[in-house]
Amino acid sequence: MESYKNIKKIAVVGPESTGKSVLSAELAQHYNTVWVPEYSREYCSKLTEPCSWQDEINMFKGQIELENQLLPQANDIIICDTTFITVKIWSEYMFGKAPEEVLSELSSRKYDFYLLMDIDLPWEEDPLRDFPHLRDHFMQIWHQELQMLHANYTVVSGLASLRTENAIIAINNFLTHFAAIS
Repeated sequence: MESYKNIKKIAVVGPESTGKSVLSAELAQHYNTVWVPEYSREYCSKLTEPCSWQDEINMFKGQIELENQLLPQANDIIICDTTFITVKIWSEYMFGKAPEEVLSELSSRKYDFYLLMDIDLPWEEDPLRDFPHLRDHFMQIWHQELQMLHANYTVVSGLASLRTENAIIAINNFLTHFAAIS
């Protein structure tokens, strides 16, 4: 990983149905780089039972592994459609605690900038989405998690192309600020 130290990691995070995957793909295209898909979507689509504690650990490991696999293909920045922090949030909600593996990784696996997706998009039904009535709750949880990490983040709002434009502006401001202090 040492040779990829200068690649800026941009994480697109937030509650369900806030456009993270669509935006991640658009940002990767805009910045001519790769994006790390949300590992848990593919994983959960294959489950035949409700998600278990071990499933959460498997999703954590899968997300990290996928990110590590794609990092060498990135140009200057890599876009991460969510992060393993999602496993922490879901585990705490579903099981009352998070796996130790996830908690210990929080301080060592850093992202340079987070785009926290606002809940201003209409809910879209999806068999892998569970909590349309808890979007406000999870938005507050994301704010708390990012603040506890002292993360550099901004909330991205807007419908359709405006959301993408706002995300690009936020990333460009971050990159400009970062270049100015380097």
